[in-house]
Amino acid sequence: MARMHRFFGIAAVGLLLSGCVSQEKYNALKLDRDRYAEQLGQAQTEAASATKESEAYKSQLQAILSGQGSKEGLVNNLQQQNAELQRQLDEVNRRYAEALNRPGGNALPEPVTTALSEFARQNPDLVDFDSARGIVKFKSDLTFATGSAEITANAKQAIGRFSQILNSPAAAGYELIVAGHTDNTRVVNEATIRAGHKDNWYLSAHRAISVGSDLISERVNPQRIAVTGYADQRPIASNASEQGKAQNRRVEVLILPTTVRSNALVGAPMNMGHSAQPAKAHLNKDQATAAPAPAVHLNKDQATIDTRTLPNK
Repeated sequence: MARMHRFFGIAAVGLLLSGCVSQEKYNALKLDRDRYAEQLGQAQTEAASATKESEAYKSQLQAILSGQGSKEGLVNNLQQQNAELQRQLDEVNRRYAEALNRPGGNALPEPVTTALSEFARQNPDLVDFDSARGIVKFKSDLTFATGSAEITANAKQAIGRFSQILNSPAAAGYELIVAGHTDNTRVVNEATIRAGHKDNWYLSAHRAISVGSDLISERVNPQRIAVTGYADQRPIASNASEQGKAQNRRVEVLILPTTVRSNALVGAPMNMGHSAQPAKAHLNKDQATAAPAPAVHLNKDQATIDTRTLPNK
């Protein structure tokens, strides 16, 4: 840098002495010199910072490799996180089973039941509502493209209406469990797998996350929502027929008539910019031919959303 200063200084003086340069050109040359000096200083600062950061990472890595306490600390921390996640999942599963098996059903206030019934009446191709158990079923064949967790435009509109019911004074405080389900057809379509839906567990969870994310985007408080996926483990009909499989493909939203707590349980994270794993439209997971399927290739994506107590959207 000193050399640079000397060069510009000598050049400037030489030009002035020779009388071959105007004051304007001299000023421009001086500005160039100052700009280059500033850039050099900034580069030196960034280089020093990068070196320091690199040394810090090296030190951490050496400490882990040498078996010092940091490795045990990392392992313990991960174990604690896993234990907490398992506890939350167990709690979601317990409450889900409790809501399904509650004697006398899952009674909701009359205004909510009325709104959901009307919602289902207005959307018969997309939604079923079980008023005795407080379940709204969004039929997955119309809610998602085949082999996808991306919600269709029509289903998004319905979820918008559904969210209005959930945010109504009669339902605004209730907790929600969003549970994804599939039929028992294996995921074998390569495009579906590349989209991130590696098997039925992934697909059911990703679809539940998509529904939960859309609810949140429609201003449903995320503290009210827990999300889980059950793959094909909780069928509501026989997978021996296409009709039964279609019933099993669903996302359930259970409305629990319990008030949200400040530490309300929230299940799977909402990517909520998903989002959920985006899938390309019309990925035919069910029609894929790979391994002999004991039954006809089911259209897993036509799943219905069983919303245990989904308000009419």
